[in-house]
Amino acid sequence: MRARTLSSHLLLILVAAAAFITPLASTTDTIDRNTTLTGNQTILSAGGVYALGFFTPDGATDGRTYLGIWYASIPGPTTVVWVANRHDPVLNPPASLHLSASAGARLVILDGNNDTVWTSASPTTSGNITASAAAQILDTGNLVLTSDGHTVAWQSFDYPTDTLLPGMKLGVDIKAGITRNITSWQSPSDPSPGNVTFKLVIGGLPQFFLFRGTERIYTSGAWNGDILTGVPYLKAQAFTFQVVYSADETYYSYSIRDPSLLSRLVVDGAATQLKRFSLNNGAWSSFWYYPTDQCDFYAKCGAFGFCDPDSSPICSCLPGFVPRSPDQWGQHDWSGGCVRNTNLTCGDVGGGGGGDGFWVVNRMKLPEATDATVYAGMTLDQCRLACLGNCSCGAYASANMSGGAAGVGCVLWTVDLLDMRQYPIVVQDVYLRLAQSDIDALKTASDNHQRPHKGTLIIIVVATISGALLLLGALGCCILLTKKRRKRESDDMAASLPPSTSGGGDDVLPFRVRKHPDLDEEWRSAEKDVDLPLFDLEVILAATNDFALNNKIGEGGFGPVYMGKLEDEQEIAVKRLSRRSMQGVVEFKNEVKLIAKLQHRNLVRLLGCCIDEDERMLLYEYMHNQSLDTFIFDEGKRRLLRWQKRFDIILGIARGLQYLHEDSRFRIIHRDLKASNVLLDRNMVPKISDFGIARMFGGDQTTEYTKKVIGTYGYMSPEYAMDGVFSMKSDIYSFGVMVLEIITGKRNRGFYEVELDLNLLRYSWMLWKEGRSVDLLDEAMEGSFNYSEVLRCIQVALLCVEVQPRNRPLMSSVVMMLASENATVPEPNEPGVNIGKNTSDTESSHGLTSNSLTITAIDAR
Repeated sequence: MRARTLSSHLLLILVAAAAFITPLASTTDTIDRNTTLTGNQTILSAGGVYALGFFTPDGATDGRTYLGIWYASIPGPTTVVWVANRHDPVLNPPASLHLSASAGARLVILDGNNDTVWTSASPTTSGNITASAAAQILDTGNLVLTSDGHTVAWQSFDYPTDTLLPGMKLGVDIKAGITRNITSWQSPSDPSPGNVTFKLVIGGLPQFFLFRGTERIYTSGAWNGDILTGVPYLKAQAFTFQVVYSADETYYSYSIRDPSLLSRLVVDGAATQLKRFSLNNGAWSSFWYYPTDQCDFYAKCGAFGFCDPDSSPICSCLPGFVPRSPDQWGQHDWSGGCVRNTNLTCGDVGGGGGGDGFWVVNRMKLPEATDATVYAGMTLDQCRLACLGNCSCGAYASANMSGGAAGVGCVLWTVDLLDMRQYPIVVQDVYLRLAQSDIDALKTASDNHQRPHKGTLIIIVVATISGALLLLGALGCCILLTKKRRKRESDDMAASLPPSTSGGGDDVLPFRVRKHPDLDEEWRSAEKDVDLPLFDLEVILAATNDFALNNKIGEGGFGPVYMGKLEDEQEIAVKRLSRRSMQGVVEFKNEVKLIAKLQHRNLVRLLGCCIDEDERMLLYEYMHNQSLDTFIFDEGKRRLLRWQKRFDIILGIARGLQYLHEDSRFRIIHRDLKASNVLLDRNMVPKISDFGIARMFGGDQTTEYTKKVIGTYGYMSPEYAMDGVFSMKSDIYSFGVMVLEIITGKRNRGFYEVELDLNLLRYSWMLWKEGRSVDLLDEAMEGSFNYSEVLRCIQVALLCVEVQPRNRPLMSSVVMMLASENATVPEPNEPGVNIGKNTSDTESSHGLTSNSLTITAIDAR
């Protein structure tokens, strides 16, 4: 009796313990710290749509067991949509799933020997597991692990297998460091990863590719802000498709408007296809798959070819191109692609019988754009000029078509155009660069198809000639009257205004056309001395449309800058000095002589000058991407500057400054080196500009003192701003500030770490001491980084901004440290100058302008 009672008590204890730690009712959707999923147990989502449990694939003969998610209420074979341990099956049953408390909130699969087979990835949230932590299977098919009952620490949607469910993302989360691809099963009986993967390829414009191993099989086409151009028909009444393209993440996802409709996107390894299935009448049907036809296979027609499934043969060359190998082409081997019918001149803009131009195709899938160059801030006209200015550019298009037919931004192709196919509908305009002779031939061929009746043609010709004669006559009268009026107005102005008060206000002196014989003679002599063209005022007026307001592209302490175009179509930037520049004719001439003798890839090129009475102007090569500050301090544009491009800009500026200090005939101190005085050409090559306050040192001179401190606060070295002492080392300090600005995307002046009251230099120094310099990287920057290169740049920048000038390196050392991974870089010391948060007094006492223009501060001693 006593033994029976003892047995009864033990049984009750075992039942209670089992009830506490083991059983899982099929109605629950959650696993917590006190429950375990084992054997053939499952948990269901709240609506009974999905089940989580262990399974053995159909056809597997070795007893391999996996943890998976599958549809719970579909009759017939199990449709698995996610596998946890596809790399590591359980070979020693029984398998069990636990919620571990040892290393944060993690799910753990144990085998029958209690050995760990699989563990979920590290939690995305910090902190240890709490009593309320749980893993829950949702009706979306997502297994969500929360560390405290509501904060997501891990989710299965971040680790897809071969299936993309509604709400899943396919792409890259740069901020979280997660890449989401879908990869086929090895076989129907083996869920381990196969060799077919569908994934996002980052670079240029977003584009998704189907790979078999490393071979590209199919691509969705580039995302142009509105559609994936290889899937122009990707619209369905029951579905909503989305592509998100941002600095933090880029991905594709879809949702279903009707919750009762079940659909999935699957990578089929056996067929090497991407398939979309929907459940109809209890059975799965594939209603969408890619590749669909021969033209969907990647680069079917080779370089500069396009595919049209409705043509025979399916491959053709783009306009202006011919088959590279006509024999192979005739045998339907299109892999060799096409070549240009006429080589590009890479010179003048087309339209006058010479140069290059563009031919538009618009019913095409965009060429592969992963290696294209994208400029979000450009207009389409600027894009055209940028392409013409780059000899490698073969085509351009708008980067973002979400705003309408014209689109915004610019994408340039400097590589072979691949994977184009023709559609019966307009997709987007792509502008192919061709020799002008080819464009003329294409136009002639097009006109021949639309040539009017002979009688109609005669009427059109007669009417056109008559109209042209009338127009020319009227135009001639207008030109004659305009010349007379201008001459009368100019004579009246010259007669009525004394030379010292020639109208126009304080900022800009009005132009006059009266010549000064002595000055003309002096400048003719100077022109021979410096080998620099001297332009007549009338030429400048014609180039800038009489300094039209819409041609004005900027203004600094020297005066306004205008864009212009000379008679030979060369684009120029004209600096028109204001009276406030305080530069006389002799000083201006000496400055011109100085700049004219400087020739370096990273210095802006002076094309000529003009002086006429009170007018003093400099003509420079036009920089299409404007100044560096318009990129690194602009929220949208700075996203385009990936690390490699920023590093190239830093190194280019360093080499230009080294030339000024050490390699040119004269030792030049710039004195106003800043981001707005670094211009970027078509290829984003940096060029130092604005030598208006530069000084030339002679012989062994290393420093100079001035009572007139001219420059821009935030870039000025301490010894120059406070004592008027400038040298090569003061330029090097400015360079160091600029490097930190390029890396961070933040201005030195205006940046403050709120809690610590630090400007950018001191904040950078603090992070360097704490070993957290990588935190300085601009969050808007996309792409991968060379971390050793980043740290080296920050270390060199801190060396350049040290308090003591003698501790700052020479530019030759800076270039060597930046360019060589093996160079020894000294440890930096504390940087100089911390203006602090209270800047109002500093600004008023030193004459700082609100827009950080070049300023002059007179130190009364």
